[in-house]
Amino acid sequence: MATFFVQAQDIKEGESLFKSDCSACHAIDRDVIGPALKGVNERHDEDWLISWIRNSQAMIASGDETAKQLFADHNNLMMPAFPSLTDDNIKSILAYVDDASKPAPAGEGAVGADGQAAGGASDDVSNFMFGGLIVVLIIAFLVILVLNRVIRTLDKIILRNQDAILEQAEEEEGESKGELFVAKVKALSKNKKLVFFVLLGVIIILSTAGWNTMWNVGVHQGYQPTQPIKFSHQLHAGVNQIDCQYCHSGAATSKNASIPSLNACMNCHNYVTASEKYNGEVSPEIQKIYNAIDWDPATRTYGDNPKPIEWIRIHNLPDFAYFNHSQHVTVAGVECQRCHGPIETMEEVYQYSPLTMKWCIECHKETEVNSKDNAYYDQLIAAHDKLKSGEKITAAVLGGLECGKCHY
Repeated sequence: MATFFVQAQDIKEGESLFKSDCSACHAIDRDVIGPALKGVNERHDEDWLISWIRNSQAMIASGDETAKQLFADHNNLMMPAFPSLTDDNIKSILAYVDDASKPAPAGEGAVGADGQAAGGASDDVSNFMFGGLIVVLIIAFLVILVLNRVIRTLDKIILRNQDAILEQAEEEEGESKGELFVAKVKALSKNKKLVFFVLLGVIIILSTAGWNTMWNVGVHQGYQPTQPIKFSHQLHAGVNQIDCQYCHSGAATSKNASIPSLNACMNCHNYVTASEKYNGEVSPEIQKIYNAIDWDPATRTYGDNPKPIEWIRIHNLPDFAYFNHSQHVTVAGVECQRCHGPIETMEEVYQYSPLTMKWCIECHKETEVNSKDNAYYDQLIAAHDKLKSGEKITAAVLGGLECGKCHY
């Protein structure tokens, strides 16, 4: 077997490509669906590996003995082709595999980092109302400043007379400094204009705070509960680029997006059991799936005691609000991120949008209707044409047989 010498490649690029294209079927030091890749650079030469990774099926079909033997040794499992990878891309992947195969220095452990996104609270108070309140406060503040100058002048005259009286009273009755302060406060409290504007400012501030609080009652933007399983959308939808509707299959066909069954999870996790940081052992979170569906990974058999996973709902509309996923996803062509935010970057999902009536109305005002090559609008126009020509049509023609028309 020819010896393969790893040239200096972009190991960082190779790591990224490995995680996105290879990690679902391969690990460095253990068999997953495909064989462990540790030492692959020594087992095969560079040109052979580049051809194999780009299109293994073509190599097997061409009669390459090494390719045929490798295919047979691994239960005739066909590796997908990667025609989009360049030679440099593949060399970078192999450089990363070679680097990851090296033993870690003594005492050095793997360090992981988790990202966290937080959602900010919504401030839906009308900009016009808020700006008006600020203007009123500024005017009130300026009036108070002017009145304070007048009050100070009057206070000086009053205090001159009062000082003489208070000094005499202090000598005669021994009044304390606290009593003197109270006397000055009482004198200021008799100024009705000052008291009026102070009370007006307090009322405006409290009213604004109260309105803002009441306006946001029931708005749960940023809500992020702890789920029974730490399912990472960043890993599945981001790194592995799994389409949203693979798990939430109801989004395109029904009112509800639906929660995926455990069978959908087992389509992958029947084989993918853990990442490299668990040293080949099943990760705790994947084990929770096995426990719920009563699956034994050692014997690869199902038991008779499955238990449902009690997921905590995050996005929840009031009972009086009707929302149909299929109308938005299939008819309008709205992307999931429009409402749910950058879901492919969330390690833990949280409510990204406020989901208020104002927010929905603003979206409906901005979103243009694209009726071109849209079956829904084609049927609608056809129905209108029939009505204009005098033909009779039934409610079923207008979608009256859809479950969501009656069942919320």
